[in-house]
Amino acid sequence: MERLNFVKNGVLRLPPGFRFHPTDEELVVQYLKRKVHAFPLPASIIPEVDVCKSDPWELPGNCEQERFFFSTKEVKYPNGNRSNRATQSGYWKATGLDKKIVTSCNNQLVGMKKTLVFYRGKPPNGSRTDWIMHEYRLATPNPQNPPQGMENWVICRIFLKKRGSNANRNDDETKPTIPVISDCKSLKSKPIFYDFMAAGASKRRRTDLNLTPTSSASGSSGITDDASSCDEHEAISNKLNDVSTLKKP
Repeated sequence: MERLNFVKNGVLRLPPGFRFHPTDEELVVQYLKRKVHAFPLPASIIPEVDVCKSDPWELPGNCEQERFFFSTKEVKYPNGNRSNRATQSGYWKATGLDKKIVTSCNNQLVGMKKTLVFYRGKPPNGSRTDWIMHEYRLATPNPQNPPQGMENWVICRIFLKKRGSNANRNDDETKPTIPVISDCKSLKSKPIFYDFMAAGASKRRRTDLNLTPTSSASGSSGITDDASSCDEHEAISNKLNDVSTLKKP
């Protein structure tokens, strides 16, 4: 079966409608492990590029999309294991802890993923940027009988972290919505206060400090004034006196 080759001049070119979104397990097992052991790859879709020879925005491919590269680790010191990740304009700095990559079938450890951030300038005074790299390596530093020169291969996933638009949209979605009350009946009734110190006890009127009185069809507010209550009470008393007078012999 002829192997598919989607890389031309170091740039990934897929047919219309195709996307390359492998999982961490697929990158390690199907691509990196095969590369280290010189086995045939599922497809020639990841180019070989020394990512530290160029700045991230100068690497092949579309800077607006995530890019994948096979790369080799360069030792910073002859007698050490520390990698040299300096570029022309800055350097890659590791952040956080390495993540273990296990198989989905039996949870077998197959690889490790390191997260790095690109800094402009010279360490330790570099300025942080939004360029992120995920570096995938096999779990065992020295695979059994690897081909000579193949033990330092890694897969680098490089992308530009986007800020602002998604964060603002998420903030708007998480804001609690305040219900709009369109019915006055849904409001809680407020206490009504009466002004008993007003001049003219016979002409006392109700004073509502919280609610605006609403007039009904008959012009009454639904609450009897103090003056009318006193008049009615006096009229009833007079009628009772008249009835008692008529009953006397």
